[in-house]
Amino acid sequence: MSVPAGEPADAVLDGRVAIVTGAGAGLGRAEALELAEQGAAVVVNDLTDAAARATAAAVEEVGGKALAVAGDVGERATADALLAAASDHFGRLDVVVNNAGLVRDKMLFNLTDDDWDTVVRVHLRGHFLLCRGALQYWRSVSKAGGGPAYGRIVNTASEAFLSGPAGQGNYGAAKAGITALTVSTARAGAGYGVRANAICPRARTAMTAGTFGAEAPDGDDPLSTGHVAPFVAYLGSPGADRINGQVFVVHGGHVALLAPPSIEQDFVTAGEAWTVGELAGRIGGHFDDRDPARMFSATDVLELGQPGQETRP
Repeated sequence: MSVPAGEPADAVLDGRVAIVTGAGAGLGRAEALELAEQGAAVVVNDLTDAAARATAAAVEEVGGKALAVAGDVGERATADALLAAASDHFGRLDVVVNNAGLVRDKMLFNLTDDDWDTVVRVHLRGHFLLCRGALQYWRSVSKAGGGPAYGRIVNTASEAFLSGPAGQGNYGAAKAGITALTVSTARAGAGYGVRANAICPRARTAMTAGTFGAEAPDGDDPLSTGHVAPFVAYLGSPGADRINGQVFVVHGGHVALLAPPSIEQDFVTAGEAWTVGELAGRIGGHFDDRDPARMFSATDVLELGQPGQETRP
């Protein structure tokens, strides 16, 4: 990794230990390698042992330390094994990157029970299990030491939770849940030294091939995982101590900090209580000339992406 002029070359995660889920390929692999290049020892997870070991070997090839732990992140046993690998094998835990995921894209009326349950289990339950276990670990470290621990969680949401795509009801719902879980984790862990944030990455991987295409363009690919991994490492570093409970869209040289929703209009009854007739006149009237496609959906975020050009609010 090259260091921009004027910035120190010191690895920002020397002596730290990180867990990265779904690190056998794609974005998770890039994140694991970046964390290693920044000095962290990495517990590498993927569903298969072969995939996890391949990334662990790649980490060691760049001079890092790694331990492969295979398993389904939706299973409690996998979360426990990852936490034990960090604390027992490497002696501590400092950074958790929840990246593992999958898609079962279909229109809502075609989704099966299994399509829903699998996506929500892997994404939302998988994030929950490791967030909870890591928070328990850092809480005990904080109490034992009588001061804040060092804990960093980077969760992986998606712009699907902002736009509500018709063919990703399961995925969008899971990612919305991850966003809420991240803020709750940030609040619950703040007093113990834990910082939790979420990223919405645009990255060209096997999972997103149906959305972004499998083939990268010639030259710099704005959807390269290399545009995302450095920010993940930064969020895991001491320099990001004041960043907590935030959501970022990351890709192609952009790191966009999202603002929470605002109130568009507050309707107050003119009487003691609403009647159906008053509601029809006041609220119904508000929507008479409104574009029906304008929903609780942040589709303007999808317009982010001009190389080298900042998007102004």
